[in-house]
Amino acid sequence: MAKKNKKKKGHGGQSIARNKVAFHDYFIEDTFEAGMVLEGWEVKSLRDGRAQLKEGYVFIKNGEAWMSGAQITPLLTASTHIHPNATRVRKLLLHDYEIVKLKAEVDRKGYSILPLSLYWKNNRVKLEIGVGKGKKQHDKRATEKEKDWNRDKQRVLKGR
Repeated sequence: MAKKNKKKKGHGGQSIARNKVAFHDYFIEDTFEAGMVLEGWEVKSLRDGRAQLKEGYVFIKNGEAWMSGAQITPLLTASTHIHPNATRVRKLLLHDYEIVKLKAEVDRKGYSILPLSLYWKNNRVKLEIGVGKGKKQHDKRATEKEKDWNRDKQRVLKGR
């Protein structure tokens, strides 16, 4: 049986899921690491890599951070007495000062809190969240053009 690839990112853990759409649609200015309150079937599904952050978003309500819209698909072998909800609202574990900072940044015009990546750290599931400002269409084109130029530049330098 082949081993799964361990993808390492800047956070130092094994990656479960990454939200590429957030990096395409937003300028990410600040990032935070949050724990998540999960049920047992969700942890088993995450070990199998069944998570999607594409449509997820984070909101603050009553001094607590919550993530909604992210999907954790249940395994087919889930218990019969549990009725899993793939897109339930999940509580995020952050310090009070981090929540205050997030709330202050979101109150500014055009800023959103987005889930960026989901990963393992010391056998715990962590969520990297970021505060981002939405990109306009011309910003997206400029970013794509810069990526293409860097890729071509690397090809030319490698060919020498």
